[in-house]
Amino acid sequence: MQNISHLNDFQVIELRRYQIKDGARANFAAYFESFFPEAFQQLGALALGQFFERKNPNAFTWLRGFKDMDARAIVNSAFYYGPVWKEHRTTLNDLIVDSDNVMLLRPLHQNSGVSTLPAVDPVCETQGAQGVVVAQIFALKADDVKLFARQAASIFAAYQAAGVRQAGLLVTLDAKNNFPQLPVRTDGLYLVWLGIAKDDQQLESKFYPLADRAARELAADGLLRSAPELVILDPAKRSRLRWLAE
Repeated sequence: MQNISHLNDFQVIELRRYQIKDGARANFAAYFESFFPEAFQQLGALALGQFFERKNPNAFTWLRGFKDMDARAIVNSAFYYGPVWKEHRTTLNDLIVDSDNVMLLRPLHQNSGVSTLPAVDPVCETQGAQGVVVAQIFALKADDVKLFARQAASIFAAYQAAGVRQAGLLVTLDAKNNFPQLPVRTDGLYLVWLGIAKDDQQLESKFYPLADRAARELAADGLLRSAPELVILDPAKRSRLRWLAE
């Protein structure tokens, strides 16, 4: 972890959920992971993790972090007008059906940003990224973030007590999109809880019952605009966000 101490303090997070052409998701992931993580890192951003959504066989989801909004504009301009994207954009764009489902987020608290983990070691982690990542997405009514967070704190603590590590607690970032070539959602306020489970057994025996109870209890408080969305994410081979032994 000492080797990545300089990779921290990403205050702007994009949760990007792409729809890929039927049957092409594995190819898209292979291209993405081959060409882009180091390109973002060299520019000062970071691909924090990339995943396959279980309930949607055509969904490729990834998290990108920037130091701040100014850095977002600078990095995106350098990347999307730069040589790496220009070389590979036709191949990637031909595989994408939709890339506009993007949440622009920030850490809710100073220490609740997305966990920055070391890059997958190609020698020691020959099987690639392991574990299961979960994202619980809450659509909040206006100005209820602090109240909701207080009411949800015991539930999030229960997730961690059950062995699911918190990997981020994020909320919608209220800021003008300063790189409009990449749209972001403007459909309201969201809070996103991210966690990492060791395996499916841990999810099924411990996490799912807690998540079901949380959805019922938090919806009953009248602070949500709709039922929470639970997204189960299998890490792609090179995803930084994954299960690592402590």
